Amino acid sequence: MKAVLRFVAILIGASFPAVLLAQAPTQVRGADQRFKVDILVVVAHPDDEGAVTPYLARAIYDLHKKVAVVYGTRGGSGANEYGREHGPAMTNIREMEARQACARLDITNVWFLDGKDTASQNVLNSLASWGHGENLEKLVGLIRLTRPEIIMTWLPGVFIGENHGDHQAAGVLATEAFDLAADPVAFPSQIAGPSKRLEPFLENLQTWQPKKIYYFHDSANAKLFANSGPSYSIKEVSPSKKLPYWRLAFDAIKPHMTQFGEFIQSLEKMNEEQLAKMIDDPDFGWPEPETLIFGKSYYVSKPADDVFANLEGKTADCVLAGGLQRPPGAISVTLDGPWSFYDKFRKAHCLQNLPVADRPEIGVKSGSLLSVPVTVHRDDKKAMEITIAAEVPQGWKVTGGAGKFLLPAEVSTNLRVEIDTPTLTEAELKKATPQMVTVKIQENGKSIGEIKINVLLKASALPQ
Repeated sequence: MKAVLRFVAILIGASFPAVLLAQAPTQVRGADQRFKVDILVVVAHPDDEGAVTPYLARAIYDLHKKVAVVYGTRGGSGANEYGREHGPAMTNIREMEARQACARLDITNVWFLDGKDTASQNVLNSLASWGHGENLEKLVGLIRLTRPEIIMTWLPGVFIGENHGDHQAAGVLATEAFDLAADPVAFPSQIAGPSKRLEPFLENLQTWQPKKIYYFHDSANAKLFANSGPSYSIKEVSPSKKLPYWRLAFDAIKPHMTQFGEFIQSLEKMNEEQLAKMIDDPDFGWPEPETLIFGKSYYVSKPADDVFANLEGKTADCVLAGGLQRPPGAISVTLDGPWSFYDKFRKAHCLQNLPVADRPEIGVKSGSLLSVPVTVHRDDKKAMEITIAAEVPQGWKVTGGAGKFLLPAEVSTNLRVEIDTPTLTEAELKKATPQMVTVKIQENGKSIGEIKINVLLKASALPQ
């Protein structure tokens, strides 16, 4: 065989002048097109993709778009409704469930970051336990690899509802990666060409700018997000599959037995009429219509425009705020923790259009401790004495953080007011409405600010 190939090479050399052979271009390999996608979904846990699967079914089957999913964690701290495995053993199971669920929607490109499943409502806890910088770098690399036009992710914000800190962390990382993936000085080793064939560190990717980012939420108040982006009917029948989009999404959640075992088994016993009736229940799963919350677009685009509209054109104007600025010596009071973080985050990433609660809010378990984080901003040249008082509903008790405090000479000081909430009966919980807590801060008897937050007592909730 080698002799034959050598003979063919001699014939070719005899047939063509050497100068022409020298001019033949060398093929330069481009990006791996197997992994180019239209939509990259960034979520926290296996099964989170279900929040947007009705739209994904539309995009995949009838718009012929390619989708990939990135999970921030493998869901090791969740419950198990199907088997006895927990912790690391269950992460192996949940990863397989996620891959199988995605495969049911013809999504074969699935990646996992290295975040730790963190049961908390505080995004800062999740970002810390995930390893914020390391996983942000990995996500930027995946965006540069998959080159998505659209990113879809959890809404970064604090609302009464499930309000999982990991969900918020996925939205934070996806937003940051949206802005960083096109930056040539962000994680530069990813876009440095390899220096030799067996290069183990330099990745030879290219910068990439996604065109739009959309969010979905787990707030208890879906009305807050009406008209915040394009809406699509989950009851519309897919022309290619001859089934409603909600029905295709139903089939895609069935592998998630550890999380929805009892529910999925009950679905298997229902006929099509019973399933359709369940979808009509406003308290069930997907809303009708399904609204995607518009975050921002690289090119000029209106919130209600179709997801794939305006993927080119005039570049949108956006001035990055670079942090919250205050005049020197100004005294002010802010609600700290995730609320303060998101105020800065929205400004820094040009997301001032995102819906926010009319007043800061949170849902906590009845009978648990409520913490209200407070930051006092002031002149950093001298110490300052303040008085903190809290007004709480009847039956609630302030147990810490109230009274007089001497603050050190610094730009800002973080404090915390702690309140014991009452244990409500089942009947009381059913009628419970958000209650207002007010924290007042004074200096020398003069008010320097106050904080108001709505708190809903619930039968169960993630730790604050």
